[in-house]
Amino acid sequence: MKYLLDTNICIYIINRRPEQVLKRFRSVEAGDVAVSAITLYELLYGAYKSGKPAQNKEAVRLFVSPLEVLPFDEGAADVCGNLRAILERSGDVIGAMDLQIAAIALVYNLTLITNNTIEFERICDLKLDNWL
Repeated sequence: MKYLLDTNICIYIINRRPEQVLKRFRSVEAGDVAVSAITLYELLYGAYKSGKPAQNKEAVRLFVSPLEVLPFDEGAADVCGNLRAILERSGDVIGAMDLQIAAIALVYNLTLITNNTIEFERICDLKLDNWL
């Protein structure tokens, strides 16, 4: 595995726009891409609150089916707790879900693909890329 997709990138791919994100996604091997359980939760939450929950839930399932879903496990919890303490001391707190996604990327040594680089740049040693 090489890449962990953030929720915003997954939404772009599911919606098939912008085209450059979809092209980049199609250019990598399925085994090189993963999503976190946190991202899956966010995608499913969006599907359930939408006007077409069944259709959108199915779109999420189809998108995720070839990908590995990485858990927020004990290792990620430890990294996440440490990151939050460091960020709080410096006054650079980020959202809990983003922090959990970043911790998973760090534990698995993956590049986080996101369109929210400003938020994630606060985390030392986190590899980032934006497919936009």
